[in-house]
Amino acid sequence: MPELPEVETVRRGLAPVLEGATIAGVTLNRADLRFPFPPRFAARLKGRRIEALHRRAKYLVAELSSGESLVMHLGMSGSFRIDAGGPIGEPYQPRGRDPAHDHVVFHLDGGTRVTYNDPRRFGFMLLFAKGERERDPLFAKLGPEPLGSQLSAEALAQRLEGRRTSLKAALLDQSLIAGLGNIYVCEALHRASLSPLRAAGGFSGAELKRLARAIKEVLLEAIEAGGSSLRDHRQTNGSLGYFQHGFRVYDREGAKCPRRGCPGRVSRVVQAGRSTFYCSSCQK
Repeated sequence: MPELPEVETVRRGLAPVLEGATIAGVTLNRADLRFPFPPRFAARLKGRRIEALHRRAKYLVAELSSGESLVMHLGMSGSFRIDAGGPIGEPYQPRGRDPAHDHVVFHLDGGTRVTYNDPRRFGFMLLFAKGERERDPLFAKLGPEPLGSQLSAEALAQRLEGRRTSLKAALLDQSLIAGLGNIYVCEALHRASLSPLRAAGGFSGAELKRLARAIKEVLLEAIEAGGSSLRDHRQTNGSLGYFQHGFRVYDREGAKCPRRGCPGRVSRVVQAGRSTFYCSSCQK
């Protein structure tokens, strides 16, 4: 499942094309993805200008001139492709993914097409009227963004206080911090030298300061690398992310710990059905 860096990478690839563009038409090649498309989905988008494209947690949000917002989730295998083309309906040569899985095509003024391809169809697209999005269950309980000023040692201390669950499980709780996923939590905890197995409510201020810094560092580095391509993630130009080549612990069970001077090796345990990779020698 794409995590924050992958979604942010896609947003940065789409923004120069979508922001300020008007949607001339929408082609739907099926009636649903994970969920059915909203009623009159194509008609409600046609003629609308995209005022801004931003990310909230793992969602892409396009603010429309109608006041509505288009929310898009990539699911497990969703990706966008940008094609320069001519008038609506004119054939174009698909690039990258199998065109049989091209489920949504946004036709922009000027002829550019933005195509959503999703072989597994775990992604979805929703439309919210002005003011409705933040009250929806998908958004109402989301925590602060990890790359903003809201993430600090003090904020973590407040949110983790009294929690008996493991630190790893707490950080995956989207109501605590929005957008964190399994890969980057494993990587951040190793950088911060903190065990994923410890109770979330028992960390010192110095430890939480290291953790807040590590979370931001690993996310920013992953975004710069275009995210991590383990199976399905691609950037909007069709290329793969490459942060997976710099993993310290994730998916490196049995490898020597990369921390200088540490004699340990990377272990794997299962927490709440998810694989956790860490070094028991230096992560305390």
